[in-house]
Amino acid sequence: MTQRAALLIGALTHTRKEWEQIRSIASKLYEYPSGTREEFISKCKSGAFDGIYALYRSNDSNKYTGNFNDELLDVLPKSLKFICHNGAGYDNIDVPACTKRGISVSSTPIAVDDATADVAIFLMLGALRNITHSFQAVRQGKWRGNFALGHDPKNKVLGILGMGGIGSAVAHRAKAFGMKIQYHNRKQLPAEKEEGSKYVTFDELLETSDVLSLNLSLNASTRHIIGKDEFDKMKDGIIIVNTARGPLIDEAALVDALKSGKVWSAGLDVFEEEPKIHPGLLEAENVVLLPHMGTATYETQRDMELLVLDNLKAALQSDTLLTQVPEQKQESARI
Repeated sequence: MTQRAALLIGALTHTRKEWEQIRSIASKLYEYPSGTREEFISKCKSGAFDGIYALYRSNDSNKYTGNFNDELLDVLPKSLKFICHNGAGYDNIDVPACTKRGISVSSTPIAVDDATADVAIFLMLGALRNITHSFQAVRQGKWRGNFALGHDPKNKVLGILGMGGIGSAVAHRAKAFGMKIQYHNRKQLPAEKEEGSKYVTFDELLETSDVLSLNLSLNASTRHIIGKDEFDKMKDGIIIVNTARGPLIDEAALVDALKSGKVWSAGLDVFEEEPKIHPGLLEAENVVLLPHMGTATYETQRDMELLVLDNLKAALQSDTLLTQVPEQKQESARI
């Protein structure tokens, strides 16, 4: 215990006091509040962070260090055993490479479920009502502009791709609007967790959903999981909602589907090359766009920071993580 130091990368907005309290269980606290990837690598090579046992990646840390890939993992202190990441998504961490090096990784599910689901419903309702044109028109003094009727959510089939914590929270909210819920995961959920939702195959989800909500993690197997072939299988006039990760969708294919009418409208909080957005999406009046703000509430941001700190404390005190990433939990179960 006496040799277990901790490193904070990036800034804390809501839990500075709680971070300082880690001093009671850590041998030393280090911080890298800002800088460049090159500077961070240089510090690691010089031994500036020697002795760290666990590190806290804040949700703004990637702009200071870049992705945690082989290059970066190779220079981190050999003493590092735990990476506690602030974010439900962790595609900027090479989890297999961490696992190979004996480094355990945690993320922040649960804490983000409600806020992200709220934004998914906001985008879904906006897309159903095709709200963008009228929203812009009224601010331009054109009243409703080129007004067109939208659609009710009631009796529509909502397909959820990825029925984890966020997907389940979306389903719970959508039921209040009278929607019929179906979902696809790699494995069907236990009946008590389905709460009346119908499990279907991936192809059936594409073929029979009126609205498709993407709520799954980004990895090598899910990148562009929705592309031209998948759009071709969907109902004409489907509505797409994505609050997960942009590269789950081939944006060029989505633009083509919007132009052809295959996709009637879309609600997007994430994009393939953030902060860059495909020009076709910016030009489309039948798309509701948000700048990746699914978890942007005071309450959720604090809860996320606290969960990372709880993981950090568990790592320092008992060599465990409260919310270890699923890939590593599954790997441990197989051993």
